Amino acid sequence: MVKAYTQEYTYKHPWERVTSASWKKFADPENKRTLSHILEVDTLNHKLDPSTGKLYTTRAITVHSPGPWFVRKIVRQDVCHCVESTVVDAKERSMQLTTNNISLEKFIEVEEKIRYDPHPENPDGWTICRQETSIRIKPLSALASMAEKVEQRCAERFVQNSAKGREVMERICKYLEAESKGLARS
Repeated sequence: MVKAYTQEYTYKHPWERVTSASWKKFADPENKRTLSHILEVDTLNHKLDPSTGKLYTTRAITVHSPGPWFVRKIVRQDVCHCVESTVVDAKERSMQLTTNNISLEKFIEVEEKIRYDPHPENPDGWTICRQETSIRIKPLSALASMAEKVEQRCAERFVQNSAKGREVMERICKYLEAESKGLARS
């Protein structure tokens, strides 16, 4: 069984500002209170392809295990390690992030894809964010008998955390907007 969902959100900010906010999302100490499920973020590598102009980045993200408390008891782990791969194509104005869990993958597979593109109705002023998440309990794991319930609880937690992430992104975008207006007046 796989629990999957898709969310779309429109930022009323240009693509350049939203993607800048995405990079700053985990760095600001104020955001750490809102995103308390994120324990650590480390950049593993980054590379700019000179022929295409694309930026490739890989980050390790450590989070509180997203499932319900009884799942953490079964798997004997309170944290989950994830790998986020990001591709930024500034020429096409596209940013794609794909995050997969790696430490709990023998029990549960989670893949999250986020894409930021200029909004088709207002490409210079708005950015559309599309998020796809799939959660799958492994069929032979200790969680198999309650897979559907665990997938649902994990999905609910992901939806809650996504809302927190959007709140942080909006706050950073507003800060960047104010900063750019202040610089423009100088």
